[in-house]
Amino acid sequence: MTIADLPSDQKGEKPGTGQGLPSIFASRESEVRSYCRGWPATFTTAKGAWITDTTGRKFLDFFAGAGSLNYGHNHPVLKEALMDYIGKDGITHGLDMATVAKQEFLETFEEVILNPRNLDYKVQFPGPTGTNSVEAALKLARKATGREAIINFTNAFHGMTLGALSVTGNSMKRAGAGIPLVHATPMPYDNYFGGVTEDFQWFERVLDDSGSGMNRPAAVIVETVQGEGGVNVARPEWIRELALLCSRRDILLIVDDVQMGCGRTGPFFSFELAGITPDIVTISKSISGYGLPMALTLFKSELDIWGPGEHNGTFRGNNPAFVTSKVALETFWSDNGLELDTPRKGQKIADAFEALANEVGGVKHRGRGLVQGLVFDNPELAPAACEIAFNNGLLAETSGPSDEVVKLLPPLTITDEEIDHGLEILVDAAKQVLR
Repeated sequence: MTIADLPSDQKGEKPGTGQGLPSIFASRESEVRSYCRGWPATFTTAKGAWITDTTGRKFLDFFAGAGSLNYGHNHPVLKEALMDYIGKDGITHGLDMATVAKQEFLETFEEVILNPRNLDYKVQFPGPTGTNSVEAALKLARKATGREAIINFTNAFHGMTLGALSVTGNSMKRAGAGIPLVHATPMPYDNYFGGVTEDFQWFERVLDDSGSGMNRPAAVIVETVQGEGGVNVARPEWIRELALLCSRRDILLIVDDVQMGCGRTGPFFSFELAGITPDIVTISKSISGYGLPMALTLFKSELDIWGPGEHNGTFRGNNPAFVTSKVALETFWSDNGLELDTPRKGQKIADAFEALANEVGGVKHRGRGLVQGLVFDNPELAPAACEIAFNNGLLAETSGPSDEVVKLLPPLTITDEEIDHGLEILVDAAKQVLR
């Protein structure tokens, strides 16, 4: 079945137009909506790696809620725990009050994640989203150091609130702030200059040079893999050198693991591959395990200098998310099975992309674990390939400064057969637009 075969009220918005979905979306919802423009269907149910629309058509989900559904839609073990908790009138909204759900999450997070990795992090619940976590991290870094400046990187994405936007690279998103975004200085991300080995001597030199115009920063914020920036992968040695520089110069290192954490690159934290211990880590998206809003800001114990209520938020105590997160940690992280399987599955995608590049040209591959990117030399072809893939039952999205990358973030629990099925659709779509 193709879009043309659907009933007239379900053909959906043509990409970029906002036409075709049930009229309430166009008449009442803001023009700011985006994903529904590329995926013109009204969705109703989902399970595992599949999502179904109101016509009964099933789509394989290679996007997984922008990385918020690492364990798929409605995982039965997590769903059972959530329904049991709600059925027993468990607390839903708890501010930062002590609750059994929060206690059990913290105990499990300590036992399953922190202690095995020798991480002595305090846990802050800053609010329910990734940008909340970033805002708390930036504020804490400035408070702890007494400095204002933050170093960020080209093509970075850290969120849509003002502090997070100030360290984000995308010009369109930055422009949406409507005011100057200050106290942040962008630096080149790994491989920004096309393979030049970077030893950061330039960075140390400008820090030492009183004529450089650079104020000593409070922190550096970095993603080990830039998802929204186009699946740009930093080498472990680059991350290590950055961490060493920060340590030498008394600059705090913040790793934004909002999208790449919770196993997306293999290990639970993406920075584990580099063998470093950041001062501050931001976590959100898949930390709840079920797609429920939840975020953490983790930091070394000596940085816990907050006064009571100095940073807060009404919805930071999402107890149903504590419940599903606890069960997800117990289910998927009590052994290393998922950690080992994710790179293997990612390699299947990488191999298919490399084969495509060798066969037809016009594309290249980059990625790590189960964040994989197919980069088109002609940026216009990436959205076109995603449109064809959608018409054939696959959800995939673009990223990068020109939307030139088809970015895949399938559930970590996806089966090999599902990967093969999705790749067949996507590779065929890419071949069509590359002809």
